[in-house]
Amino acid sequence: MLWGSAYPAIKNGYALFAIAADDIPTKMVFAGYRFVIAGVLLLLMALATRRPIFDLSWHKLRQITTLGLTQTAVQYVFFYIGLAYTTGVKGSIMNATGTFFSVLLAHFIYKNDRLSWNKVIGCLVGFVGVMVVNFDKSLLDFQFTLLGEGFVVIAAFILSAASIYGKKVSQDMDSIVLTGYQLAIGGVVLVLGGYLFGGVLSGFTWKASALLFYLALMSSVAFGLWTILLKYNRVGLVTIFNFLIPVFGALLSAAFLGESILEWKNMLALVLVCSGIFLVTKESRGT
Repeated sequence: MLWGSAYPAIKNGYALFAIAADDIPTKMVFAGYRFVIAGVLLLLMALATRRPIFDLSWHKLRQITTLGLTQTAVQYVFFYIGLAYTTGVKGSIMNATGTFFSVLLAHFIYKNDRLSWNKVIGCLVGFVGVMVVNFDKSLLDFQFTLLGEGFVVIAAFILSAASIYGKKVSQDMDSIVLTGYQLAIGGVVLVLGGYLFGGVLSGFTWKASALLFYLALMSSVAFGLWTILLKYNRVGLVTIFNFLIPVFGALLSAAFLGESILEWKNMLALVLVCSGIFLVTKESRGT
């Protein structure tokens, strides 16, 4: 639900801060503020619960920095740009491809997470759903752009790969501390990069500021929970719940952005994507 709410929240943030669709540097600053605040919130929580946050070796610091650059900075550059050039409903459905990327990558990395027929069929069904949402109503025009839907899919792949790397790093490090640092580091990189290329975030009304704080709080809670789940569970077991992300994303985008979810292609795409993820993770439910 938290990650699903990001789609309408980010698009509303563009409107409240008056960020143009092609203003990529300001989008980077916007995203950077969000993640810096999220990271600081998690580190403060770690301090309050007496977790060691300064006991870091150079090796761990390099790992955290790598995770912050990939999972936060690079991933969200693609995500924020992509979401500016597509709808919240389509973006939430396209981002569900991350589940299939996770399953495919896990097959080559973990001996206990191999592909099965259910997983192969599930991946195919899910990608059909992603294809369906990009056609127009007459099914004669395939509506897919690299800067829109393409960048959302790239972001989903980067997140999947970075999450598997984060699972490895989290095995001998506190999950909350790890998430706090990687969000803060990635956020700083986004802010510096945005300002370096001319981005300026202005218009801090109480509504805009409240929305930015919500996005930060949402990120800290969602990524914190995700890191903990990956640390103690198999990738295939955790991803069964990801089918809710496109569902919540589509529903909340329809509610808060006034976008249409009742078009048959959107409903069919949601059913196919969710069915695909169910098949992919079917065996995991019994473990």
